[in-house]
Amino acid sequence: MHVVIMGCGRVGTGLALALERLGHGVAVIDQNLQAFRRLGADFHGQQVRGGGFDRQVLIEAGIEQAGAFAAVSNGDNSNIISARVARETFGVARVVARIYDPKRAAVYERLGIPTVATVPWTTDRFLRMLLPGGVAAAWHDPSGTAAVLQLPLHERWAGHTVGEVEEHTGARIAFIVRFGTGVLPNHNTVVQADDQVYAAAMSGTVTEVTTAAAIAPATTS
Repeated sequence: MHVVIMGCGRVGTGLALALERLGHGVAVIDQNLQAFRRLGADFHGQQVRGGGFDRQVLIEAGIEQAGAFAAVSNGDNSNIISARVARETFGVARVVARIYDPKRAAVYERLGIPTVATVPWTTDRFLRMLLPGGVAAAWHDPSGTAAVLQLPLHERWAGHTVGEVEEHTGARIAFIVRFGTGVLPNHNTVVQADDQVYAAAMSGTVTEVTTAAAIAPATTS
């Protein structure tokens, strides 16, 4: 597959080199001629100087034959404009744009442009490395606002209901993996030992939710 990448920064360079190692044809677009130095002497793809939303520049980069387009420059506006041109003008099937502002990412998703919200993604990666057991979000919505994560439930939650877990953690239980099978619980579903419980929560509350889940439920006398 031929892939066109707009932006030859660290992300664009890493993406281009990885795609080429996988055997894909790659063209990289950047306005700064010096940026192409990052690709190194072993890169055999195209290096096209210009703006990623310029039709002629895109055509020179092979957009008409491209199966995918990635906009990963350091400008949100440039990324989304070039992504829309690739999708709407040239009909590229797979298009993705890197977006720094998660609020913008939500808007662009509604326009049909898949986005990677850089700040929430980076935060999640740090959480995976910093938190005990690598607990962090397994999935983020495109805007980075909501997350789905596996709860590190204390063993004494076995025998309690999903509703009790939700009230204690402030999260919404999305599903349970029980004996290798997914289960969609309701408020009265009882948590069993060895259940893998997945919850939906707002991204900014992940630490609080996981901390609460690891605490044993209060006992009643």
